[in-house]
Amino acid sequence: MAVFLGVDPGLAATGIAVVEGAGMKVSRYSYGTIRTGPKDPLPVRLNLIFEEISKILARVAPDAMLLEDVFSLPKYPKSGITLGQVTGVLLLAGFRANIPAHSFAVREVKQVLTGNGNAGKRQLEAAVRNRLDHPSPIEPSHASDALAMALVGLYRVNSFHC
Repeated sequence: MAVFLGVDPGLAATGIAVVEGAGMKVSRYSYGTIRTGPKDPLPVRLNLIFEEISKILARVAPDAMLLEDVFSLPKYPKSGITLGQVTGVLLLAGFRANIPAHSFAVREVKQVLTGNGNAGKRQLEAAVRNRLDHPSPIEPSHASDALAMALVGLYRVNSFHC
């Protein structure tokens, strides 16, 4: 059995998910979010994310951590910088825990799970829910996206050098 931690980086809410299984079969999964206060200074928020992900890495000891690649939208360039800061904190936590980290572009994850690299959030969530045979919508979307990352890690376990 392999264990993967999927992460959807975000300053307000970082989605996290753990998937355990072999091949295409999932035996267990869990998901949630790490939330930070919007009025807290940036260093306080980054530290909270670092501390929480470090606790999760220590408790779960995954074979690998899968993160959404950093991207920036022309309309919101500052959000790409913030996303990069959050991703840096996550990568540092993984490094300190001796957990390999792999990044995937959102389009690639959507392509693997839905067959459409341009799938919307609802379509991706439905694909994740279907693959897990989860009875109800997976919310918030950050957690669903993290589950998508973890599933792609599981499906591609043989290509990793964990």
